[in-house]
Amino acid sequence: MAIQTSSCRALSMRNCSSFRRQTSFNLLNFRRSSSIEVFSLLNVAYCSTYSSKESSLSSKQRSCEPVMAVKGSSEGKKQEDGKYKHTIDLPKTAFGLRANSLTREPEIQKLWDENQIFKRVVDGNNGGSFVLHDGPPYANGDLHMGHALNKILKDIINRYKLLQNYQVHYVPGWDCHGLPIELKVLQSLDQDARKELTPLKLRAKAAKFAKATVKTQMAAFKRYGVWADWEHPYLTLDPEYEAAQIEVFGQMALQGYIYRGRKPVHWSPSSRTALAEAELEYPEGHVSKSVYAVFKLVTVPTSCEILKDFFPNLGISIWTTTPWTIPANAAVAVNSKLQYAVVEVHSDSVDISTPTVDGKKKLGNVLKQHEKLLLIVALDLVPTLEAKWGKKLVVKKTIMGSQLENCRYVHPIDNRECPVVIGGDYITTESGTGLVHTAPGHGQEDYVTGLKYGLPILSPVDDDGKFTEESGRFSGLDVLGDGNVAVIEYLDENSSMIMVEPYKHKYPYDWRTKKPTIFRATEQWFASVEGFREDAMDAINQVTWIPSQTENRISSMTSGRSDWCISRQRTWGVPIPVFYHVESKEPLMNEETIDHIKSIISQKGSDAWWYMKVEELLPEKYRNEASKYEKGTDTMDVWFDSGSSWAAVLRKRSGLSYPADLYLEGTDQHRGWFQSSLLTSIATNGKAPYHGVVTHGFVLDEKGFKMSKSLGNVVDPSTVIEGGKNSKDLAFGADVLRLWVSSVDYTGDVMIGTQVLRQMSDIYRKLRGTLRFLLGNLHDWKDDYAVPYGDLPTIDQYALFQLENVVKNIKESYDSYQFFKIFQIIQRFVIVDLSNFYLDVAKDRLYVGGTFSSTRRSCQTVLAAHLYSVVRVIAPILPHLAEDVWQHLPFQFTTEDGRIANFVFESKWPVLNERHLAFPEEEVDFWGKILELRTEVNKVLEVARGKKLIGSSLEAKVYLHAFDDGLAARLVDTCASENDADTLHRIFITSQVEILPSLENVRDEDIPFTGEYLIQGKNKIWVGVTRATGSKCERCWNFSPQVGTFDNHPSLCGRCYNVVGQPIPAMAAV
Repeated sequence: MAIQTSSCRALSMRNCSSFRRQTSFNLLNFRRSSSIEVFSLLNVAYCSTYSSKESSLSSKQRSCEPVMAVKGSSEGKKQEDGKYKHTIDLPKTAFGLRANSLTREPEIQKLWDENQIFKRVVDGNNGGSFVLHDGPPYANGDLHMGHALNKILKDIINRYKLLQNYQVHYVPGWDCHGLPIELKVLQSLDQDARKELTPLKLRAKAAKFAKATVKTQMAAFKRYGVWADWEHPYLTLDPEYEAAQIEVFGQMALQGYIYRGRKPVHWSPSSRTALAEAELEYPEGHVSKSVYAVFKLVTVPTSCEILKDFFPNLGISIWTTTPWTIPANAAVAVNSKLQYAVVEVHSDSVDISTPTVDGKKKLGNVLKQHEKLLLIVALDLVPTLEAKWGKKLVVKKTIMGSQLENCRYVHPIDNRECPVVIGGDYITTESGTGLVHTAPGHGQEDYVTGLKYGLPILSPVDDDGKFTEESGRFSGLDVLGDGNVAVIEYLDENSSMIMVEPYKHKYPYDWRTKKPTIFRATEQWFASVEGFREDAMDAINQVTWIPSQTENRISSMTSGRSDWCISRQRTWGVPIPVFYHVESKEPLMNEETIDHIKSIISQKGSDAWWYMKVEELLPEKYRNEASKYEKGTDTMDVWFDSGSSWAAVLRKRSGLSYPADLYLEGTDQHRGWFQSSLLTSIATNGKAPYHGVVTHGFVLDEKGFKMSKSLGNVVDPSTVIEGGKNSKDLAFGADVLRLWVSSVDYTGDVMIGTQVLRQMSDIYRKLRGTLRFLLGNLHDWKDDYAVPYGDLPTIDQYALFQLENVVKNIKESYDSYQFFKIFQIIQRFVIVDLSNFYLDVAKDRLYVGGTFSSTRRSCQTVLAAHLYSVVRVIAPILPHLAEDVWQHLPFQFTTEDGRIANFVFESKWPVLNERHLAFPEEEVDFWGKILELRTEVNKVLEVARGKKLIGSSLEAKVYLHAFDDGLAARLVDTCASENDADTLHRIFITSQVEILPSLENVRDEDIPFTGEYLIQGKNKIWVGVTRATGSKCERCWNFSPQVGTFDNHPSLCGRCYNVVGQPIPAMAAV
């Protein structure tokens, strides 16, 4: 039967190799031909990650027709079978499909170094300065994946800012002092060598080790592709740095913020030094021996005379997880707002409902021997304690905590009387008894309470964590070992222990030795945070914090922190510039002494403190009294070292600025470098050292576990890049590692492993293939060939609209440091949308449309725009790939100011094209429908192919009927477009498309494969597929009734006939 057709019926000649994909990418494995690579479309590698819902014909089912004209001669067929091969424009480029990163990336880095590209670009930019201040890693070992994440994030930002025309100043730094390096040196020496180790010899070895490590780490950072001022890094051991640090210390001291005092600090017996909070870690699984003890009351104030009724059997019950601190007990603290109870302990047992860690619980002799025992505990905790102790507790009397103040009890070990005092909000009913054993020499809250009541600060513990003679019977015992046990046993023997049980909780460990620490009162130097805390809090509010919630983190840490202990009892560090009177031990430290020492250290380094005599270190006016003084032996906390970097680097180096534009480090630095830098800067200058702070999380393995050598799940960045000894350790290259960094939401913890890296490698390979396609199809391109925007086919204008939006969105993501969004955009647009649609459709006019045809030139105009833009927007993340592409450009790129960009980072960021963005909204909507319609057409084509009606999609003719009149009219217009590139059969990659005004006369036997679909959820479209009419064109393999009508070229369709018959333009013959 006759089927009605509209005037827009189009019998089309289809292209060569339009591989319609189910994938996110169309890659061609191109064979090489002579010295340059020719894209042979006979060898196709097809990669599929695209949604199965977007089903379409596979590469075997799509058309490779233009190449078929070449294939005949290559396979030994008759010469005439390949007679049109010279008329086909295949892609040509020397840019390899394989990255060959082990060789190519170092070559590119060498190219950058030899041409000083970083410096050249910085010097050539004039858009203002950008300073990202580098937080110094410790120079004490190999780099781990956290280092890689950190440095690559910084490099992405810096490279983006370079493209944005900023003069980027990035000085890499290293933290070179402190215990980690000192321990490395000591571990390398035997016992005899250690005995002969003087402070100066140790410092020399530590400096040598640190410098060697810096060299090794620097080489690794460079291999990541990180650009920096590698020739002039800052090291905290450099004399000029140490002098600037002394200057900061001096300014704080002269303003009254530095003082010496005896107060409890975190002390590491294993390291024999005080530690800052940032030097602690809290591993899971620590178990302490917790004790419930009883202290006998002996006197009460008039406010609670009623308690005398319970004498002499009344005691106060405390709970502690550090029994070894009881010898230093000076008071028991209560909460004035809590209600307390006098309870009588009955011998009746109750069910013990609260299990312990390992079930090892021991009741004390006091519960077994005491006929009548009365205790004061928090009223709310009575049921809990009953269950805990397994004894019935009968409430005899209740009393408020405020009434208990000034009651006195007998110390359970040395029999001195001690008071009951009012503590703070730290006393709760969440655990314990509601009464807190208070030892001001062993706890910060205890110390504060002790100051309030004038309590003695007892701390009978030495540097090794052993009891001193002051502790009496416990002298010489390890407080964390046998000393702790001895105290518990003594309490039990003297009827002062109610119960002991294991208690699992978080406990501070020395982050270097991995051993537990203690709180211990010692003479230390402190920075009084209280003096400038308010200013610090105000400054925090002025800083941009990314992510925003991190502001709460540093605010809470700063508002609640105690004074900063800045002295360390170590040799390898910057000395605290203080002298002590030999007899009185009074410190000598003033503006003159500090300035003099700063001057010496700036010239000779901090070693001078150890090898110069006191009279040389003192200023002139004090030299006659030198014999009365001795040098201090403490060094500064390494956090004071790195926390002074704003003074030593930002304020001293040319081109840098203070405050810095940005700090970027891990989340642990809120209590580390971010905070120490903030405090020193506020104390001396009243402002934060940074305008913005970006925080990243930790790197975990791909299962979300912390990396550990014992678990065997460590991912080494050098192995990721270079490969390992194990054959399973593939070499992915630096760009794949950088692509992973861009793919993760770094604001939380991130995961990496072999499977993740394989996925990144696959995406990288697909992206590289797309760029190779663009390069190959621009091998004969010149900017002079560009088609004016107004003359471009609508499909090309739409492609430029999409590109412009993508570049705009990527820029916004760079500006907000949301790199994972850039990764998603690139993956979706470059690898999926661009390859799946525009490049797929473009192959026809690129290969067989005619070398000098307007349709090919218009397509090349769009490809050139995509290549220019895509390469530059990915350059901060994938600099090696971007540069590799740039060095293979078959033409020169000229910047807006007329300069030739020989390197990608000289090219600047793509300029926003408002005209491209002004593509009409109704056209955007229509092309969205076309894309969706194309997907639905492919579904019907796939069914037809499965039923053997067609093989290639070019063997098909598509029929469409739109139930919406407006859409039907647009489809008719598109089908009959004067510009061949906009016609539907080109977009569908079929030979013909016909628009049916009605379905009344359509019979199944005429159009056997059909389907109905909703486009954009509302526009109903009917799709039908039959075999195409006419014969197959030998050159392009489109079917056309015109084939056989040309005497001199009987095997060609009309378009191919016109192409092969075209005279070569004069300019092309040159």
